[in-house]
Amino acid sequence: MLALLLRQSRRRMLVAVIASVLSGLCGVLLVAQINSALSADEAARTQLAWTFAALAVGMMITRALAAMLSEQLGQYALARLRHVIAARVMAADFRQVEQLGSARVQSALAEHSTNVAQFFVSVPAILNNAVVVLACLVYMALLSWQVLLAAVVVIGLGSLGYHLAHLRALGHLSAASVAQDGLFGYFRALTDGAKELRLHRDKRQRFLDDVLGQSIESVRHARATGMSIFVASASWGNFLIYAFIGLVLFVLVGDVPDRARIMTGFALIFVYMVTPLEVLLMNIPRANLARVSAARIEEITTDIGAETPAGRTAPTQFRRLSLQGVRHRYYHEQSDEFFELGPIDLAFSPGTVTFLIGGNGSGKTTLAKLLAGLYTPEEGTICLDGEPVTERDRDDYRQLFSAVFSDFHLFDRLLEAPGTASDEAGNRLLARLHLQHKVQVRNGAFTTQALSQGQRKRLALVVACLEDRPFLIFDEWAADQDPVFKEVFYHEVLPALREQGKAVLVISHDDRYFDAGDRLLRLDSGRLSPLQAAPPARAVLAEN
Repeated sequence: MLALLLRQSRRRMLVAVIASVLSGLCGVLLVAQINSALSADEAARTQLAWTFAALAVGMMITRALAAMLSEQLGQYALARLRHVIAARVMAADFRQVEQLGSARVQSALAEHSTNVAQFFVSVPAILNNAVVVLACLVYMALLSWQVLLAAVVVIGLGSLGYHLAHLRALGHLSAASVAQDGLFGYFRALTDGAKELRLHRDKRQRFLDDVLGQSIESVRHARATGMSIFVASASWGNFLIYAFIGLVLFVLVGDVPDRARIMTGFALIFVYMVTPLEVLLMNIPRANLARVSAARIEEITTDIGAETPAGRTAPTQFRRLSLQGVRHRYYHEQSDEFFELGPIDLAFSPGTVTFLIGGNGSGKTTLAKLLAGLYTPEEGTICLDGEPVTERDRDDYRQLFSAVFSDFHLFDRLLEAPGTASDEAGNRLLARLHLQHKVQVRNGAFTTQALSQGQRKRLALVVACLEDRPFLIFDEWAADQDPVFKEVFYHEVLPALREQGKAVLVISHDDRYFDAGDRLLRLDSGRLSPLQAAPPARAVLAEN
């Protein structure tokens, strides 16, 4: 993931790297100019002053350029990562997205992407300070190669300690990254479960203390431990530097020619090198944290598989849609075993309304998702006008459907066809469903979503109708509606859709309205059985 981002922004990164290197070199050269000026005569000081001024201006320009480019790179990386993750999630198989869970996706879009973006911000700082440290070592060699050998020994000891600490710290950071995915799920529960938490004080307190609180503490402890190890190792490195300074000043530099200039040079270079070394050591953990986050993002995007391949032009009509020997297996929580739906043999044609009934857990919603192409049959075939629907054209096939599932999501605007015509048609439907005083469609967007669940379902019905697809699926749509709106749905909306030539599947338990359909199907334990072709009302009476 990091390699991909680096390739996509290589030009800007190259300029930032060059600017960072030049800034570091200017800084070290400034120290050398200061050391030379301390022992230079009056004639040489004038030339040194101009050189000093040029280096100071150069360092200012290159450091500012590197900082600005690094911020731009960070924002680009964050935006690009979020776009890639969102695109992969939208292109993935729906069942894979269900299994992945929203918490891991939210964690990748928020925390992990931000950590990776921070790495791009810190790259110029790492390079700048690394160049300063290396240039300082070169300057030490010019002053005294014996002292340089001692410096290499000290840096080697510091690097070994830092590497051992680095391995332990990364383990804690990885554990924090995994725990954070679960934490995002609990964050969502704060709002999704707001009603239940407020109705039960003990449940609310237990969730806060034992569930959410422990998850927050788990992430805090793992991350704090990992970063503390990095800080401790950085402090160890700083101690070695100051110990080395004392060793050089009081032991290594003896009675040698030009001793004052060498001592002054070492003192200046050490004082100047300590801060860049601290910054370098403190930025390395950020880079490691970015690496962990990038690995989590790559793991998530790998789990959801490749993008859906492009297919033919999406169909806008059909003559016959059939399920032939379709089977599907999934884990059934109520029975704690795998549930098998099918074999299903079923056909639909335009201008027909089909009612599907059955007990809870009988597989009605799963059948609707199979029919709409959201799930892939494990056995059997879905045929459109006699042609099997393959993986290549499954996304095109899904464009035949509009659906309002029981767990529907309502977007804040009409994403499919915004415009004046859709505004007018949407407002007419809102008036028909008695929502005109609550919400309006303006410029393709809804004026509010602060509605009850029943009102939101009516709004979702408006969206489904405006999409004007040839096949509509309603999963327990009327369950949250008042009797007056049930009448409108069953005796006005469904007949109007039939007259428009739409195929409609209605999952419902409202037996008093079954006369609005053309046929009635029952699903029991994954097995489908027709009750009556028409009229359904007499079939229900006969069954009773």
